[in-house]
Amino acid sequence: MNATAAILPGDHVASADPIAEPPAIATPRRRRLPRLNGALVMGSAILLAIVLLAITAPLLTGFDPRAVDLGERLRPWDGTHLLGTDMLGRDILSRMLFGTRTSLAIGFSCAAMSLAIGTLIGVLSAATRLGDAIIMRVLDGVMSVPAVLLAIALMAIAGGSAVNVIIAVTIVETPRCARLARGLMLSLRERPYVEAAIASGTPPALLLTRHLLPSLMAPLMVQGAFVWAAAMLIEAALSFIGAGVPPSTPTWGNMIAESKSLWQLRPSLIFLPAAALTLTVLGVNLLGEGLRRLFDIRRR
Repeated sequence: MNATAAILPGDHVASADPIAEPPAIATPRRRRLPRLNGALVMGSAILLAIVLLAITAPLLTGFDPRAVDLGERLRPWDGTHLLGTDMLGRDILSRMLFGTRTSLAIGFSCAAMSLAIGTLIGVLSAATRLGDAIIMRVLDGVMSVPAVLLAIALMAIAGGSAVNVIIAVTIVETPRCARLARGLMLSLRERPYVEAAIASGTPPALLLTRHLLPSLMAPLMVQGAFVWAAAMLIEAALSFIGAGVPPSTPTWGNMIAESKSLWQLRPSLIFLPAAALTLTVLGVNLLGEGLRRLFDIRRR
């Protein structure tokens, strides 16, 4: 008999088991590290260092920034005057450090006032249709004039002082903040949660303080940083042409203006305040850009 058994019809042939696949090994998911906000870190570091120098100015130098000593005029850098003296014998380091205080204070004051007044105007403009048309036309008229030219005209009327510089620059920068606040208000008014709050009978004051103003804070903070930088540049321009704070007040713009006739003899008299102004404006702009990126990521 043949060893191979015949397979009859109807017989069931056992099929071979499929090859069993090995169980999948669960691998731990890698946590994605947050990206470093370089602009925010760099801007904050620059601004923090400059603010610390401004705060500790009396401790870092023993000279009065306004004290005139013609016997010490145009001294080079030495152990007594680390950055030398100007044409009136005033210590350059002292004027640089105290000028930091003036420029930062004027810029920050202008930014804070522009944001406060601009937000109020923007909210009122978005709330009323007739008022919106009138307010926007006035703001368009103000913005049609170049910022520095308008500031010069206002200073020519008011006279040179730190307070008048703050008022003039605030008038120049407020329309930009107002237009931003108005646009944000009109956009937020169409959001579902705002419409639901209105439909539920939420009082206007509560709607504004609980739902609308908190949503305005992030974009307005970014705008405030850019206004701060622009205000310092405008203040320096006004001081350079003699329309800003009094010449005796140490500011970077005044230092550049006083030294422009000596740029060939002592270029450092112009370079140092110009470099300080450039670095500070760069730090504030980086801070604003970093805040913008931070808030954009949080909204995603």
